[in-house]
Amino acid sequence: MNGDAGKPQTSRESWVRFAVSRDPSLRDQLVTENLGLARRLAHRFAHRGQSYDDLAQVASMALIKAVDRYDPERNVKFSTFATGTIIGELKRHFRDRGWSVRAPRRIQELYLELGTTIESLGHGLGRSPMVSELARATGASEEAIVEAIEAGQGYQSASLDAPGAGGATLGESLATEDAAVTLVDERSVLEPALASLPARNRVIMRLRFIDGLSQSEIASHVGISQMHVSRLLATSLVQLREALTVDL
Repeated sequence: MNGDAGKPQTSRESWVRFAVSRDPSLRDQLVTENLGLARRLAHRFAHRGQSYDDLAQVASMALIKAVDRYDPERNVKFSTFATGTIIGELKRHFRDRGWSVRAPRRIQELYLELGTTIESLGHGLGRSPMVSELARATGASEEAIVEAIEAGQGYQSASLDAPGAGGATLGESLATEDAAVTLVDERSVLEPALASLPARNRVIMRLRFIDGLSQSEIASHVGISQMHVSRLLATSLVQLREALTVDL
């Protein structure tokens, strides 16, 4: 197999032979030779809350479908045909299985689009893009951007036992965070209190205590000053403490 795993090297003659013979061994060969493409596309989606292994499996199954459906007589390269098939399956996987709380389809799709947009803009800007910049890049309103980010809280959460940065699990990382994170120990009690906060405050709380961003990173991400972030965090924590005290 060629060292560049992301570029399939299958000859057209192999595709023509398979189209005629449907030989299982040739099919396996075609799938193996193009696994690099599936893995590369799975990596593209790996930062959106799903494990790479799960995404690689979805992409590999989609690759098999693409191999079975590809017609070499059409003026389309296999890599082009397979890319569309694999990306379609990956997006369907996110839409159908990723949301623990059902969000409107337009918000789900915007949230998934934001992953690529944030990465692309971040490379160009050298920092995290602001909400206004995301709105311009996607053509959505700033309110929709905030709604999509907040809807991401309903996205399937990573396991607390999943390894994170430095090999520590997410649960271990949370244990070393700001003492205020103890407020989330009882999620069933906290969720109604969180729901009472304004949308932007909820986004900021998630970025701070779930995503682990610093206040300056949150300020850049949301498009407000670090001092404003600090005030909103303090206000939100006071409201949550009061709500939990009443519940207790």
